[in-house]
Formats: sequence, structure tokens, C-alpha cells
Amino acid sequence: MIRLDDQVAIITGSGRGLGAAYACLLAGRGAQVIVHDAGVNKDGTGFDPNVAADAARRIHEAGGIAFPITEFLDSRENCTHLVEIALEKFGRLDILIHNAGWVAYQSVEELTPDFLQRAIKVNVEAPTWLAQAAFPIMKRQNYGRIVLTTSDRAIYQQYALSGLAPYAMGKMAQIGLMNVLAVEGKEHGILVNAISPIAKTRMWNVQDEPEDLRPDQVAPGVLYLASPECRESGSILRASNGQFTAVRWIERNNVDYPLNLAAVESSTAEDLATRWHEIAADVAF
Repeated sequence: MIRLDDQVAIITGSGRGLGAAYACLLAGRGAQVIVHDAGVNKDGTGFDPNVAADAARRIHEAGGIAFPITEFLDSRENCTHLVEIALEKFGRLDILIHNAGWVAYQSVEELTPDFLQRAIKVNVEAPTWLAQAAFPIMKRQNYGRIVLTTSDRAIYQQYALSGLAPYAMGKMAQIGLMNVLAVEGKEHGILVNAISPIAKTRMWNVQDEPEDLRPDQVAPGVLYLASPECRESGSILRASNGQFTAVRWIERNNVDYPLNLAAVESSTAEDLATRWHEIAADVAF
């Protein structure tokens, strides 16, 4: 059985939904969990400290160890402070899971700077500043696990939805961050992966426990990525309805990047047009 005894985990947005399922499972396997949640409304506004407190209380009642934090992740200083609190409270940091997110819709024609910036703060800036604060701690330990959150709505065009451009941009940005952090952390025992979860939560206007697509069906995948058993880095784990599949972009054989892509040679756009069937032979449309 995978155990996380004596390990410390920060899980953002873990007062409800997927994050709460992650926190409950990790605590049940022995981790000391920082339950982070500012208790915002579905639209990203407001503040309710009871959300994190109640989630931590439920973990305590089940015999686990949890500490609630209600920090807003809207600045580098606040992200750093969250990591500092974990270090002060428990003396180490082994696991960072950035689950906090925000889903809202505005078409590209309607898009406002405030709307875009809100998405950027939670999906791009927060995981970057959290990782920046966590890396020195994990490097000293020569051990760390970081799990970011992406989405099939961003990765696959057939699942994209109108109005989700800021959300999709942020979720794709976390894949880029994952790839670079996986390289930077490799020699220090820091592994960085991403979860692409599907679950019925309040973002789907689901308040009660759903019969399918439950958050607890995703949680085992996060437990694995956050555990010492995981030896992967730079992978995306798709998780839905108790099913899991790992994906990543892999370069084709015989490529000598960047001089030789081992691909179709062409010098004009017209030639590209006539040979597009060859150029896109490996792409399923």
C-alpha cells in the first residue's frame, strides 16, 4: 500500500470537490495536509474561511492531520506565504498539488482584461510562484512531488467549448510549466506531472454526490503522482470515472532538432498546400 507517513502536502483549492477528495485520500495515507481554500464563490469572488476549516475538520474526525489556510493566491507574496506557513507548521514540504482553478465563459469578442487576468492569476501565475517557493525546500530534501492541473478542454480541440479561451490558455500553460520544471527538478529528485481530471463538482452545478464522474474516482491518480512510488516526470495523467491513461508529446524518430525535423521539405506555401496530406499524415482530423 502506498503510504505518505511524515510527508507534508499543500493542496490548493482543497476545501471542496476534487481538491477535498485529494486531501482526504492523502491524509488517509498518512500525509500531513495543508488544506488551502479561500472559499470563493463559483464566480471567483467572495471569501469564506469555513470552507477550508470544515474540510480540515472532516480529515481530523477521520483520524488524519490537516491544517486549514485561506490565503488568496493572487500574488507572488501570497503564494510564497502559503509555502512558508507549511514549512513553519510542519517543518518540510514534500508534495505540492495545484488544484485551485476557475471556470467561467466569455467569448473572445466579449473578453475583458479583468476576466482574462483572473484566469491568468489562478492558472498561470499561482502555480509558477508556488513552484518557485517550493523548489528550494524540495532541493534541500533532494525530494519533491509537484502535481499541476490541466484539462482535456484545452488539450483536445474536439472537447473545446466556446467561451473557454482564458481557461484553456491557463491549462495549457501548466503543461509548459510542467515540462520545464520536470527538467529543472530532475537532478534534485523533484518530479513534476499534471492531472487532467473530469468530475462532477460545483463547476458543473452539481452540489450532491454524483453517481458517476465522482471526485474520489480521480483521487487515486493524484495519490500515485504525489507518492514515492511515482518515477515519472513530465507526464499528463487523464482521469475520469475511475479510468486513467497517461499521455505526453514525444518527438518523432530521427529528428535532429532544430536543424532537421525529419519531415517534408518545401520552399513555397504553394508546395505546402499541394503536399498537406503528407505533412499532416500523422494528424487525425
